Amino acid sequence: AGILNFCANNYLGLSSHPQVICAAVRALEEFGAGLSSVRFICGTQSIHKELEEKIARFHQREDAILYASCFDANAGIFEALLTPEDAVLSDELNHASIIDGIRLCKANKYRYKHMDMQDLEAKLQDAQKHRLRLVATDGAFSMDGDIAPLREICQLAQKYDALVFIDECHATGFLGPNGRGTDELLGVMDKVTIINSTLGKALGGAAGGYTTGPKPLIDLLRQRSRPYLFSNSLPPAVVGCASKALDLLMESNAIAQSMAAKTQRFRSKMTAAGFTISGKDHPICPVMLGDARLAAVMAEDMLSRGIYVIGFSYPVVPKGKARIRVQISAVHSDEDIDRCVEAFTEVGRKHGALP
Repeated sequence: AGILNFCANNYLGLSSHPQVICAAVRALEEFGAGLSSVRFICGTQSIHKELEEKIARFHQREDAILYASCFDANAGIFEALLTPEDAVLSDELNHASIIDGIRLCKANKYRYKHMDMQDLEAKLQDAQKHRLRLVATDGAFSMDGDIAPLREICQLAQKYDALVFIDECHATGFLGPNGRGTDELLGVMDKVTIINSTLGKALGGAAGGYTTGPKPLIDLLRQRSRPYLFSNSLPPAVVGCASKALDLLMESNAIAQSMAAKTQRFRSKMTAAGFTISGKDHPICPVMLGDARLAAVMAEDMLSRGIYVIGFSYPVVPKGKARIRVQISAVHSDEDIDRCVEAFTEVGRKHGALP
């Protein structure tokens, strides 16, 4: 029956969508393979401007700027925005790209305990002595499948006059009623200042990232963000497929909404089988096993049963927190999900992870 991929970031299945592929081919034929240039020289075509406008419209923001990846977007924003007079407050489990981006800036750095609002408030109180305060968090955390408490974060930000930044790589396209992300899911779209996200996961799965937010911020990034200034512009084929992916999402929320039922099916069946699944209501479903060797051998056995998953252990996750991270996609059928659960149950019993 072939191998089922349950470890890709292809949440909406759009990387193989016929219309997305055709849009990439058309862009390749019309605009060429690449531009051999950064944006401000001769690397900007009409399709780049159109995609930036479409991203801003999708997120209901004023403007957007494209990067080669969201890693570049995270590397480019903090240094350009924050000075030694400012402060950035970061969740301790933020993605490596956020951490690296913060390291590049000269702002005063605070790290608060994971999703701990009491600790964040204490840090915000201490940061009042600084000119500008920016709270930075993943919207959805990629290792645990948990979702940042954005309502509470935004309330604290308002109380202490801070800005809110979220990385939406594991949320854009499928969280919220229309797939606009965690800020839509939690009803705070008007309170989050800056969004960074990717085109390389749900939105076509190829490459590319972006920042979207207030127009003055985007204007600043076009002048000062080093990854934007010194990296080649996105290839036309990548722009074409991402643009079509956004079209499909803005035409209908059916694909985005299909994710909830599939995610719930997997989580409930795995829990009933006796597994511990981390996170809540997110298609990232970490099967918590604890032991690194157990995670590795179970993943290997799963592949022999036609299910492709990967074990995660230290240093990617903390010691004693080894897991197999399963990711549900809109293209997984109910039968695919059931087949995956059956394989996990067989392998879990074989290796003593289940009674």
